[in-house]
Amino acid sequence: MLIQMVKPKRRQVLLDINTQRDFLLVTGRACVRNHRRVLAHIRRVMAWARLNRIPIISTCQAPTNGLSCAEPNGLAKVSYTLVDNRIWFAPESRTDLPVDLMRRYQQVILEKRTLDPFDEPRIDRLLTELKVAEFIIIGTTTEGEIQATALGLIQRHRLVTVVTDAIGCRDANEAQMAIRKMQAKGVRLIETRRLAGISHLRTIGACPCQTCRKRTAKDDLEEPASFRTGQGWQLG
Repeated sequence: MLIQMVKPKRRQVLLDINTQRDFLLVTGRACVRNHRRVLAHIRRVMAWARLNRIPIISTCQAPTNGLSCAEPNGLAKVSYTLVDNRIWFAPESRTDLPVDLMRRYQQVILEKRTLDPFDEPRIDRLLTELKVAEFIIIGTTTEGEIQATALGLIQRHRLVTVVTDAIGCRDANEAQMAIRKMQAKGVRLIETRRLAGISHLRTIGACPCQTCRKRTAKDDLEEPASFRTGQGWQLG
């Protein structure tokens, strides 16, 4: 068994699933259909985690060309889903992990080769043995990795919360079915504002698509001058 890797007062862990450029930016090869809304809320949840020093476990779909998600490529993580104090693990069929992993790093990033993270030995061990009260899930996709992760944790008798406006999908009908299934199995559903409150944190540079550019321009016209000059970039 792993020792308790999260301090007793750390009763929550944020699970950040596949928040990668190919899945969340319109220029990506497999962008989710609700990317603009999801990007804004993912950014807010990550800011909340940084501010409150919430431990973050990130899983990433590994490239098949020998590269790493840590290198510049489509499967690299969106920049604001990274924190400075982090460690990265390549996908390997091993279970070894430092006993003080979550004490030394705020973010643990594990690459995976499968849809279900529990098919990866290291991820399975970490999520199964980590002593924490609640897992909070964001990322992509609702009908794929999000569902597999949430149900896997429920099978392991863990408390799971999914932030419904911070998860992306490619098929709306399948996503709704996945959400209903997760809820029926005991997953708690909340929105970002209930978790992290309301924020003026903007989404500039989040996505280059025309929809996001037009929305950003509209926000610039509506925002007070203090925010355009940088004086209003506080959270909360």
